[in-house]
Amino acid sequence: MTIDALCFLGVSRFGYQLNAADLVRTLDAEGIATAVVAPVHPRDHDFAAANTEIAAVAGDSGGRLVPLARIDPWDGEAAVDELARAVDGGARGVFLHPAEEYFQINDVRLRPVAERAGELGVPVIVATGFHCLSEAIQVGRFAEWCPDVPVVMTNGGQLNISGLAQSDAEIALGAPNVHILTNGVYRDDFLERTVRNFGADRVLFGSCAPRFEVAYEHRRVHQVHISDEERAQLLSGNASRLFGIGVPA
Repeated sequence: MTIDALCFLGVSRFGYQLNAADLVRTLDAEGIATAVVAPVHPRDHDFAAANTEIAAVAGDSGGRLVPLARIDPWDGEAAVDELARAVDGGARGVFLHPAEEYFQINDVRLRPVAERAGELGVPVIVATGFHCLSEAIQVGRFAEWCPDVPVVMTNGGQLNISGLAQSDAEIALGAPNVHILTNGVYRDDFLERTVRNFGADRVLFGSCAPRFEVAYEHRRVHQVHISDEERAQLLSGNASRLFGIGVPA
């Protein structure tokens, strides 16, 4: 079984879109059993409605799609309440996008979100690598606020996978609750080194479709030089464990 640990559904105010039927067809073409899905940034900025719709779509998918909640921390206490409501409605984690909602992930105003995720026992996925908003070091600071919660950095923890960006990602991975998604990481040696130095349980296959292509990102995980057992963790074991896939909601 293969699990894509992050895709986006809906019509984004930023110009990209994907619907559930098209995503499932893509999963079928790639032999992927399940995808973890988060809402795009909705055009009307109604995250509660978007979370409700994602939960309904996932519920109708026969287990093919697993929902995440998405919140805007600028909504303050209402955002924290929405996270709790969405988790109660079936969300298996929370997705935060500092670039699209425009906040710094290490802003102290994010601490209540981290702490509530800890109380709810759900992982946090952070769109990572955006300059001054969600660079890996900043995500590492956020992770300190919820040490018992898995925090997953997209883009391998970096958008510019060179020089100090790689070093920053590895510094953030020094926190035992920090993980990375494989999307966009064009350097196989970085993924191989992460598995070797931090463990295969810290890396998850995720395409971040439709911003990235599922088939290409899927192929990336199959070409890195790691053991079959380690690859199985990247492709399914870690996502199953973190998001409770195969466990009743």
